Amino acid sequence: MGEDCGKNGGENLSAEEWLVKAQQLVPEALKRAREVKGFPGRWKMIVSKLEQIPSKLSDLSSHPCFSKNALCKEQLQAVLQTLNEAMEMAEICVGEKYEGKLRMQSDLDALSGKLDLNLRDCGLLIKTGVLGEVTFPAEADSGDLNLRELLARLQIGHLEAKHRAIDCLLDAMKDDEKSVLAVLGRSNIAALVQLLTATSPKMREKTVTVICSLAESGNCEDWLVSEGVLPPLIRLVESGTGLGKEKAAISLQRLSMSPETARSIVGHGGVRPLIDICRTGDSVSQAAAACALKNISAVPEARQVMVEEGIIKVTIDLLDGGILLGAKEYAAECLQNLTSSNDSLKRSVISEGGIRSLLAYLDGPLPQESAVGALRNLISHVAMDSLVSLGIIPRLVHVLKSGSIGAQQAAASAICKICTSTEAKSIVGEAGCIPLLVKLLEAKANSAREVAAQAIASLMSVAHNCREIKKMDKSVPNLVQLLEPSPQNTAKKYAVSCLALLSSSHKCKKLMVSYGAIGYLKKLSEMDVPGAKKLLQRLERGRLRSLFTTKLV
Repeated sequence: MGEDCGKNGGENLSAEEWLVKAQQLVPEALKRAREVKGFPGRWKMIVSKLEQIPSKLSDLSSHPCFSKNALCKEQLQAVLQTLNEAMEMAEICVGEKYEGKLRMQSDLDALSGKLDLNLRDCGLLIKTGVLGEVTFPAEADSGDLNLRELLARLQIGHLEAKHRAIDCLLDAMKDDEKSVLAVLGRSNIAALVQLLTATSPKMREKTVTVICSLAESGNCEDWLVSEGVLPPLIRLVESGTGLGKEKAAISLQRLSMSPETARSIVGHGGVRPLIDICRTGDSVSQAAAACALKNISAVPEARQVMVEEGIIKVTIDLLDGGILLGAKEYAAECLQNLTSSNDSLKRSVISEGGIRSLLAYLDGPLPQESAVGALRNLISHVAMDSLVSLGIIPRLVHVLKSGSIGAQQAAASAICKICTSTEAKSIVGEAGCIPLLVKLLEAKANSAREVAAQAIASLMSVAHNCREIKKMDKSVPNLVQLLEPSPQNTAKKYAVSCLALLSSSHKCKKLMVSYGAIGYLKKLSEMDVPGAKKLLQRLERGRLRSLFTTKLV
């Protein structure tokens, strides 16, 4: 590996000596090229390119670090080799010793391409600034290679040289990825993106491995996207090698975290290849593609395209049989996004059996928040008797009992949507939700407290639910705490509603007063919170009556 990456052919000549040889050969090559009579169009083009070489060599040799730079010596060797080929071909054409006209035309086109490469590479050595930064001799081994030189080699030379450079870069990133990222420039990113479309599948595979590391680093997303990385990544997802598909899918997963990039992936036709990977890919590729689709589904205007490509069935299939647990989790998140607003999409998910799959997912070990969120989005489109028969309520109770705070909040929100009738409220109350909702009032997150208070307020319109809440020691204290008048506390209107229903109980009124409800309600009355003034009057009348009775005694 070290020999490939750090040595330059073993010649002992200095860069200055190679420069002299090249400068001396240019006039001879031009003379012979101008003597050729056959293939006039091709030789005219070759002559015009040969005429540009002296100025490129002059620019190169005028740099202060010219003699110290290994790349300069390599470039001069490449130019000299091309000049020799031009002279040999000119001699063949003048003597008409070529084997066939078409074969000669092809050879001349190849020569013209080499001259283009030489001219381009000489310009890149100056343009990239690598000459001033790379001062290692040609004999340096791979351990001493300057990273900037290594990155420059991705842009300069023929494909085989770039193969060696990409191998060295992969090794360097394994050893010290941070150092590579520290010196990476936009021109290097552009060169890597170009190599994603190389004719060699192996080169594409190596390059996308590097691109994947850059995308995952979180430091290069803007450069990668602006340099056009999305179309070749999508093509690799479609038709790359196994490893190439995996690395391309992981790259798209990371890049799609940006909504703008997610839209671009859709615009470049990236949805269908990602869906295909979800159907047929290996475990890692499938999970990466599912995550990318989840990210894309967060963009509302992308959802219709996703549906047209078959996203609903694919995500439900992943819920049922994703290879990795992560793929199932991403599928649940994708369904939550897809069902967040569009009624047509909700009905499609239901008709494809999405509710059963989401409920089965809740029985497993994975995070529950997204699946509960998706169910909450679907509830209003399903009859209550169907929800009961599917077993949704016991599962929501289970989530309230043992889920994360986010899952508990989503479950409480789902209960709010279920409780649209007296029958539904009775069923939910009998299932054991109420103590769990009262406990959720103690959550740190204001949004969780709000949705718990909203669910309790809805359930309390049924008499036996209200009686159960009255019996609970923590119901009044927890609800009084939610009367706190700050703007951040959005649960206060529901707390007022709940306490108003509890105020018919003398014991509950005494508890409200003892926990400071009157002081809170005075402030809420000034803020015109619905029901606050009426509840305040009721508590104050009760307190006055109690004081009057005490004085009489």
